[in-house]
Amino acid sequence: MTPIYGNAPAHAAFAAASRGGTLHHAWLFAGPEGVGKARYAREAAIRMLGEAAGEGAPMPRTRALVDAGSHPDFRILSRLPKDAEKPDQDLARSVTIAQVRTLQPLFATAPSMSSRRVVLIDSIDDLERGGANALLKNLEEPPAGTIFLLVSHAPGRLLPTIRSRCRLLRFERLSDEDVAAAIRELRPEAENAEVEALVRAADGAPGKALRYAGLDIAGLDAAIAGLAEGDPNNARRAALAKALAGKAAAPRYAAFLERVPSFIARTARQRTGPALADAIAAHAKVREIAGAAIGLSLDPQATIFEIGGIVAGLHLKDPIG
Repeated sequence: MTPIYGNAPAHAAFAAASRGGTLHHAWLFAGPEGVGKARYAREAAIRMLGEAAGEGAPMPRTRALVDAGSHPDFRILSRLPKDAEKPDQDLARSVTIAQVRTLQPLFATAPSMSSRRVVLIDSIDDLERGGANALLKNLEEPPAGTIFLLVSHAPGRLLPTIRSRCRLLRFERLSDEDVAAAIRELRPEAENAEVEALVRAADGAPGKALRYAGLDIAGLDAAIAGLAEGDPNNARRAALAKALAGKAAAPRYAAFLERVPSFIARTARQRTGPALADAIAAHAKVREIAGAAIGLSLDPQATIFEIGGIVAGLHLKDPIG
């Protein structure tokens, strides 16, 4: 088992509740994306199922069944591939009501291996409205022995009726030390310079950092910072647009769309008055363009050129530069 870093208070609180004997039937694991909520939920499920079956740590039989997707008392709902024959391709936009309905035959029978079953939804934010209403019925009248673990990155967007039926377990961003430890554990081949760059990009979320692994995020951040120094001849924008265009560069292009708003947000923290207002407006505009770029299949070179112009324009209004 790979260690789970950070959020020791949340882990301890759930473990204490589990030992109490009357565990609440629904838990909302809430916090920023990428801080380990789903991984902890999975480990908690293995522990609860193993203990209920009388198995001792590290629950090898239960873990093997869960890892193989064949534990009769464990279900996980998450977004499925759009094409079942191409599981590595794009995922569906939501967890569907049809997926929620597959739980009903399970609830019609008693748990198989012990008195407990666990349903993990990762993430509940992705559940379509019909599915949320269907799930609510189960939360209102929980099947005997069933524990629901709901992972949420934005609990404020959930139906209030779902939130009210869950115990909240809050997860926080990790320290840089914990992020670095997690990256080194999962990417032992990463050199120190890459680890340092990933920690800076993580914003306390190792899962976010690992999406950038192998993409030379340090070089990408340096290119964005270079734009902010000014680009009167459009040379920097043109070079970056050329480097990030093409199918092979798609992961770095996606990282660029995420990193620019973060860069502008850091810039905004150093400004006041009209300069701050300009940075806020630039941040909103870049997020709008970045949000539409993938969904609308906007031309990458044109998108990079436009976003790069917004970043370069901040230099002209920089109260320090």
